[in-house]
Amino acid sequence: MPASISDDTGIRDAKLLPDEDPGSDRILNQMMFVPPNYNSSRRKEIMKTIFMPYIPVWWSIKFDDSTFVNSKCPVDACRFTVDPKERKTADLVMFANQFLHSNENRPPKQLYAMYYSEPPFFTPLLDQPDAINWTISYRYDSTISAPYNKWLYYDPRIRQKEQNRNYATNKTKKVAWFVSNCVGASNGRLEYAKELQKHIQVDIYGKCGTLKCPHNDRETCFDMLDADYKFYLAFENSNCKDYITEKFFDTGLQRNVIPIVMGAPRRTYEKFAPLRSYIHVEDFASPKQLADYLHILDQNDNLYNSYFKWRGTGEFVAKGTARRQLLGPSLFCRLCTMLHDEHSTSTPRWYRNLNEWQHGKGVCIRSFWRDIESTEHS
Repeated sequence: MPASISDDTGIRDAKLLPDEDPGSDRILNQMMFVPPNYNSSRRKEIMKTIFMPYIPVWWSIKFDDSTFVNSKCPVDACRFTVDPKERKTADLVMFANQFLHSNENRPPKQLYAMYYSEPPFFTPLLDQPDAINWTISYRYDSTISAPYNKWLYYDPRIRQKEQNRNYATNKTKKVAWFVSNCVGASNGRLEYAKELQKHIQVDIYGKCGTLKCPHNDRETCFDMLDADYKFYLAFENSNCKDYITEKFFDTGLQRNVIPIVMGAPRRTYEKFAPLRSYIHVEDFASPKQLADYLHILDQNDNLYNSYFKWRGTGEFVAKGTARRQLLGPSLFCRLCTMLHDEHSTSTPRWYRNLNEWQHGKGVCIRSFWRDIESTEHS
């Protein structure tokens, strides 16, 4: 059903852009939105073209309109292309992590979108930071927010539910961590884990530890996690705004363990995750204090099981691997919808300096968020 138009402003009532609903990811608004002027019977005439000058190897999209049709998008009159001859006539040019120049003059109404899949520490600065209209990334304030996952309650009033099982049964081991990147992390996660290891059993699997868990047998590793361990270190490689990945959503919450998180601020986890489903390292003054609390949970099944009462109260929007979550049907559908929204395209927004948005002060830190917030408060 097409969206309604406001009598006061003359534009659609739905809030789709970051400045229209600050603090919200607007994902559901964008998923359900059908532009007032959209006419599916004129599909060929109103088709929007998205040109991609660079294709990451892990993107699985078809370069026609089938991606949108097969995803059953409410608005599906869009098509992808990689044909350089179509760049000049495309409605949107979509870049991935880096900006690629063209010798051709840019049409005045053509939009540029930058897709960021990695945190700022792993993305280059742009030499034309004022060229971008839209952003697509895991951040809430992206034009199109594409987090690794999103939790929705069936009924917002019911956030806890008694469970009919003991998640601690037969578990004899304490903390596990699957990790292979030992030097690329910017937040000192390995050092924190090593310090935690002095006070509680922490089994580190992969290149950074002494235990092995082969990538080609991941299900066996996860089954071991479910059966033997009570806690899992869902540590990101960067402490960055809104950056929470499959380490938390897949390996953490989808398994019968309590994830211990490091990465985004606690308030971000509160937005993305079910109530009382994780433990944030910043709730504790030191790794030892965290270990002391984990020992308490280990010895108290009722308290341990209280971290699983979120189960059965809702569901995750995205399914599958992390890459598919970022590039799934929701993202494609919302991208097409936004291209057909006259208010979003007729008066294009520009990032005055995308480098500042992506790499500016406070986007990422190398310390704890509580230290930054304490300084700002003072």
